[in-house]
Amino acid sequence: MQDHRKLRAFELADEFVVAVYRATRTFPKEEMYGLTSQLRRAAVSVPGKIVEGCGRDSTKEYLNFLNIAFGSLREAGYYVHLAHRLQYLADDEADALGRQYDECAKVLSGLIAGLRRKAAQPPAQA
Repeated sequence: MQDHRKLRAFELADEFVVAVYRATRTFPKEEMYGLTSQLRRAAVSVPGKIVEGCGRDSTKEYLNFLNIAFGSLREAGYYVHLAHRLQYLADDEADALGRQYDECAKVLSGLIAGLRRKAAQPPAQA
């Protein structure tokens, strides 16, 4: 088990969620159960799955949850793009969220790649 609070990927994902919640406050009321909900749920899933994966005993399970987190991040990234196209987000808001998304994706992807390399290594001989 690993402490999620020590992971940069978790910190970035947590910051992304807060930014998404702030940005979606101004979405049209008719989107409350549509795009607003979908974007928030996808964003919240990212740090949630990182936390859940950190609580697992095996690297394989941990990686599975990190992969799910990455998929949720990609989903949230699309919803940010869609919100911008629908003009629910101004250019500067969309750019800021996009930068946070990119950094989060880069760090999470690196964590996944590092764990995959570690999992592929044969066990050390005593």
